[in-house]
Amino acid sequence: MHGHRPRTPEADRSRRWFMNKALLAGGVAAVATMTGCSSDASDTATASSTSGAPNGAPSGGPGGGMPTGAMPSGGPGGGGNGMGPGQSEVKYADFKGVTTDGKIADGLYSIHATDVSTDGIVKAAQAFLDGLTAKERKSCTFDVDDNEWLAWSNVDGYQRKGVRMGDITAKKRDLGYALLGAALSADGLTQTRNIMKLNAFLGDYSGGNRDTLTEGAYFFTFMGTPSTTKPWGFQYEGHHVAINFFVLGDQVVMTPTFMGSEPTSATYKGEKITLFKTETKAGLTLLRSLTAAQRAKVISSTKKSGDDMKAGAGQDNAKLAYQGLVAKDFTSAQKQHLLDLVRVYVGNMNDGHAEVRMTEVEDHLDATYFYWMGETKDSSAFYYRVHSPVVLIEYDAQSPLAYGTKSSGGMGGPNGTPTQQHIHTIIRTPNGGDYGVDLLKLHLENDH
Repeated sequence: MHGHRPRTPEADRSRRWFMNKALLAGGVAAVATMTGCSSDASDTATASSTSGAPNGAPSGGPGGGMPTGAMPSGGPGGGGNGMGPGQSEVKYADFKGVTTDGKIADGLYSIHATDVSTDGIVKAAQAFLDGLTAKERKSCTFDVDDNEWLAWSNVDGYQRKGVRMGDITAKKRDLGYALLGAALSADGLTQTRNIMKLNAFLGDYSGGNRDTLTEGAYFFTFMGTPSTTKPWGFQYEGHHVAINFFVLGDQVVMTPTFMGSEPTSATYKGEKITLFKTETKAGLTLLRSLTAAQRAKVISSTKKSGDDMKAGAGQDNAKLAYQGLVAKDFTSAQKQHLLDLVRVYVGNMNDGHAEVRMTEVEDHLDATYFYWMGETKDSSAFYYRVHSPVVLIEYDAQSPLAYGTKSSGGMGGPNGTPTQQHIHTIIRTPNGGDYGVDLLKLHLENDH
């Protein structure tokens, strides 16, 4: 499998890490001192747009999850919150996925027919690529096993590759949204678009003039060539959104998928947008269905920090032990609440493949753990985790970084007070399933 590899992988990775380290180190402080500029944010490409540093100034604060001047250990990504791949970036060939102890549990995934067609996704992807210029297409296509899969971040100023939505024509953007519409459910597409809109709202709120805080600052990359028989996939990524979508025949893997927002509720261009109400309510519903004795095992603390996510960007090989209470002894009603919670996240993918994924989750339901940190009121900022051999979900209400900080004169970061106005979520497929890595290995072993 040979495709487009800009520069050499090693040189590119080193260059990107040093640029992002400088960008992130300076960007958080820059956000803390934002002033209300009158200029509007633009989706027009600039010479610095792909570096995430409009007008030569570093950006990267919103979504970063760090206090001013702080850097996580090991460069960007060290905190698990989603700062992005950095010094310890995992190479595709070294990928294991999230495990409990560094060892992959075998025999969890297989190549099989799902009877859910991927023809519409393949056609939509090909239509989008066919609509691009040769230069645009070359900039966004990679090998199916390229390290670019793992090089995503939820930070606004992270240096990204691929085709930027704000740099292409409206017709081409529509083809891109058509691909998302084929891959995602109606709810998943709406949520993705609303995250993009609130990203633009944050740009306006912060004074404008930052092309990373717009609806156009989202990128498509493609790994492999769209096919109904051969493995391929795409990535859609920007501030607070990272969708990794792998396809092999009629099998689909849509993890890791990161979705977040700051703020989570605001009015943008006359439209009132509120995000993550369903995720919040489903978590509370499950928790409140538990007995007092069960809750005592699930809730580790009534307090949480401003950033508790463990398996964000740059944490592809994270070791994460099971915590909380296992569902083996849940009542049937409690198990249904757990499945309802998982379905909220799985349901962002198109309906047919979501059902396939839910069957996989249900097969391991008795080995699924539920864990919680924080208070339990409707308005509380809390963290919860659903974790089994085949699914990992994290919900993290975090402290503010850019929204609602003007009166206090700064950001919250990990040491700040968390709020439901800044929420990060992620869903992964542990034990080598993310990015379809395990399926691709099986495919190559059996068919090549």
